[in-house]
Amino acid sequence: MSEQDQAAQEQAASGSAAVLRGLDKVNGRTVDAEIPVGGSAEILGLIVTLGECRYPADNPTGDAYAFLTVRSPANGEVFFEGWMIASSPALNALDHNRYDVWVIRCKSE
Repeated sequence: MSEQDQAAQEQAASGSAAVLRGLDKVNGRTVDAEIPVGGSAEILGLIVTLGECRYPADNPTGDAYAFLTVRSPANGEVFFEGWMIASSPALNALDHNRYDVWVIRCKSE
């Protein structure tokens, strides 16, 4: 079995919450927020909902990935919906002219 096959078969554990970081690109202000799975929070000027947060079962401090929905508080317009990976935030990134949001880690308790 190749290393890629072994990596693909690693078990993922589900976290109870995620720590996210938001950036206001205009003034450089950052803010961290902890959101429970199924919950929402306002991060800067966006409403962020966490659907799920997963991490490697054998390495809780390893690479986290979270399913996020990011929308406007004014009209509910969805700016982003999908999986975001902590180690590669640009792989599937929020496309917003002023704000950026990315995953820092999952919390297991």
